[in-house]
Amino acid sequence: MRKKLSKDFYLRDDVLAIARDLLGKVLLTEPDGTPCAGRIVEVEAYNGIVDRASHAWGGRRTARTEVMYAEGGVAYVYLCYGIHHLFNVVTNSSGIPHAILLRALEPLEGVELMLHRTGKKKIDFSLTRGPGNVAKAMGITTRLTGSSLYSTGIYIADDGFNVPETAIITGPRIGVDYAGEDALLPYRFYIKGNPYVSGRNKT
Repeated sequence: MRKKLSKDFYLRDDVLAIARDLLGKVLLTEPDGTPCAGRIVEVEAYNGIVDRASHAWGGRRTARTEVMYAEGGVAYVYLCYGIHHLFNVVTNSSGIPHAILLRALEPLEGVELMLHRTGKKKIDFSLTRGPGNVAKAMGITTRLTGSSLYSTGIYIADDGFNVPETAIITGPRIGVDYAGEDALLPYRFYIKGNPYVSGRNKT
């Protein structure tokens, strides 16, 4: 049985702990009436104003990033390179812009719709590997930014799946070389050996 994550889950002040805890949880979307679900297998944490890789580093606020300062439990979706929609989970209390990027899912339900959205003929590991593919397969676009994760259209649930600590791998985030020393921080978390994990070091 799936239980939607509560407000208490998102409002914790440790974005790294929340990122680890998201591994194994299930992302569900139903933007157009057809449900899709995937198990979260890779995430990256962004530690707000002190993190040079974060959109909110140094307290920056723009029309796009203002949602990062909202109370945790909402979606932050932005467009990367004008092509890819990237889905993030906003966490912590209002005014503290912590966020977690979902980088990869293992498909559970709605695979036919995922294939249609991505233009694929058959399922392979690239279907939901990488944050752009996650959003495309799950029907997530920037119109969902600011959406409550307690709604029915998009939310994350716990179905009792357990990820042992020994199966969680940490490492530097992908594509954040601009962040200087912060690019080396071990803020990426993924499930060891899962074939949907993006990038290298999947063992």
